[in-house]
Amino acid sequence: MTPEIKTEYAFTITAKIADVTSAGDIGSGVRRIIPIVGGEVRGEKVNGKVLGFGADFQIIRPNELIELEARYAFETDDGAVVYVENRGIRFGPVDLLEKLKRGEPVDPKLIYFRTVPRFETGAEKYRWLMQHIFIASAARHADRVVIDVHQVL
Repeated sequence: MTPEIKTEYAFTITAKIADVTSAGDIGSGVRRIIPIVGGEVRGEKVNGKVLGFGADFQIIRPNELIELEARYAFETDDGAVVYVENRGIRFGPVDLLEKLKRGEPVDPKLIYFRTVPRFETGAEKYRWLMQHIFIASAARHADRVVIDVHQVL
């Protein structure tokens, strides 16, 4: 028998975003690039600020399934820098996804938005981020993405 999989809330990343840039239809969908320009990290074991560089690179498939890959970093309150690579998908009713694209509010419970963040850091205190798997539930707002990160135990 293998160990049971459980998760535990770890922290929340709120990533502030800038205007979307589109590279257009690349044949397999529409490529979008969304700059990450700041934000914060809040939790029991990790607190800090999202650094003002990085981006979310997305492909919107013809059925509105959005594949995303965000790359950015945050700095903890005690000075450690943590690199983040976060891959996932966002999917829901087309009319609601269109509202999100226009920056209109949508109840996050109506959109499936899940990711698998990976972390890298040389800071010994935060090595545990590299020694565990994490999953996240996220919500897109007009000016930010809120990501609740859970540690797989």
